[in-house]
Order: sequence, then structure tokens, then C-alpha cells
Amino acid sequence: MLKSAGVGAGDEVIVSAYGNVEVAEAVLAVGARPVFADIDEATYCLDPEAAEAALTSRTAAIVAVPRFGYLAGVRPLQELGRRRGLLVVEHREGDGRPDRSVLAQRQVRAAYLDRRLTGVRTPGACAGHTYQEYVVRVPGNGRPDRDAFARAVRRRGVECQVPVKTPVHRMHAFRQEVCLPETERAADETLALPVGGPLSRRDLQRVVAACNALGGLLQPAF
Repeated sequence: MLKSAGVGAGDEVIVSAYGNVEVAEAVLAVGARPVFADIDEATYCLDPEAAEAALTSRTAAIVAVPRFGYLAGVRPLQELGRRRGLLVVEHREGDGRPDRSVLAQRQVRAAYLDRRLTGVRTPGACAGHTYQEYVVRVPGNGRPDRDAFARAVRRRGVECQVPVKTPVHRMHAFRQEVCLPETERAADETLALPVGGPLSRRDLQRVVAACNALGGLLQPAF
């Protein structure tokens, strides 16, 4: 889409550093330069104000990624693109919008976890959230707290994943000296708990019991 729109050498494209290294690679592949902007704390999408602050006379496009099923996070970026006359490319992850039965199942499970989880920050309410992933925050003094929490949850038989281990701007091929506090915080705090697939009520109860039994944060293991 970038190539067909004429984006190329000398152009800049605003992208997120919170995951999706393939987006930055695609920008390089057409000869343009990826410029990283910070994310919105609630939706994990590019923050429109941060994206606008990163615009220059060389900006040709913005790539919007609806992370974890937060589809509504893309709309403010589309509005920014219309206002500033820029191409906004939407890069969909995974299954995009699932069918109604799958979506309803995820939403019911997410609501169950929302009501019962303690010690972690549950996902914020957002219109159109498809819960492609159920991502919580384990806030504390940085990466060791979240990682210790994840190890302890796994020992209790609950699968969980760190959705973004290293932001793209920290990677050698894309390293930039840029201030992205929300991106850094999200990379250190986020943890994806199971909400899709063949989960029973007992499985969900196990997730809640494992998380709540930890009493919130854990200290780093030395």
C-alpha cells in the first residue's frame, strides 16, 4: 500500500515502536524512513497527539495498527490524516474482526475477568474492543515485576504471554534516540492472559485464582 501510494526515498512514515517490527521493515523496503511516535496508554495504538508532533515536511504517511483488538484506536489517526492531508494505512493484526459468536464469547470471558481480577490493571473499556488478546498491566518498578509475575502464573498452570518484549526503537536495526515513555512502560508492564479458544469456566477460574493468589506485584527473583 505504501509503494502503490508513491511513498519512497526521502519520505518519512510515522509508525509505532510497540511491536510490529514488520511495519518498520515495510517502510524501509520502499526506501522511506520510519519515524517512531508514542502510543496511547489505553488502546496501545499510536497516540494522535504524539503522531502529530512527529510530523515534518517529509512525512508522507502514518501506519495505524489496532493492537489487541482495540479497533477504535485507529479512528483518531484517520481523522488526523484527513486534517493534515496524509495517507493513513491500517495494518490489521491476526483475525481482524471475528464473527459475532466468537466476539460475544470473548467479550463474556473478558467481562468475567474484569470483575474478578485483582492485583493487575484490567483492559480499559473501549467501544468496539474485540479482545483479540486480553492484556493486563502488572505495574511496578519495571520489567522484573511483570516477568516474575508471569513466571509465577505459569507455575500455577496458566498460559500467559508478554505481547511485546522489545520495542522496535530499541532494536539494533531501527535504534533511534527518541522519548517514548508510554511505549517503554507498556513493554515493561503488559501481559496477555488467555481469553480465546476452548476455555471453560473452570479455566477462567484458574486464571483468576492464579493471578489473585499472588497478591499483586512480586519482587524480582535474584
